Amino acid sequence: MNILILHGPNLNLLGEREPEVYGKMTLKELNGALLKEAKKKKASLRIFQSNGEGELIDLIHKNRKWAKGLIFNPGAYTHYSYALRDAISSVNLPTIEVHLSDIHSREGFRKISVILPVCLKQISGRGLNSYLEAMNELLNMRSKNGR
Repeated sequence: MNILILHGPNLNLLGEREPEVYGKMTLKELNGALLKEAKKKKASLRIFQSNGEGELIDLIHKNRKWAKGLIFNPGAYTHYSYALRDAISSVNLPTIEVHLSDIHSREGFRKISVILPVCLKQISGRGLNSYLEAMNELLNMRSKNGR
């Protein structure tokens, strides 16, 4: 299965940005762990990080025919980017929204996701495991559907 993984704004600073919230794992280490797990499960990944909303939209559009699923950590765009929400709904890819931290136990504004209504689900607060669980969900969905 081909899975697109998108990391949103400020995730390029993982490992140094608020490690008490996001952990000490760098983005490179996170991506390496995801690639290792995908190889075990015979999945193909394309992984990108961008701080720009437009670039994230372009990546969704560009990979819409290659990908069979999307794992997306929209970062702060979670709370207000209707443009990203529209991009997801326009390509009809099964999408799981993920977050490293537990957004529901943080500031009030973080509890609201405008992205979630166009996703299968949201997984947060599990660090790397948020992504791994999302990958497993997409792979299990594929095996159930026989695609």
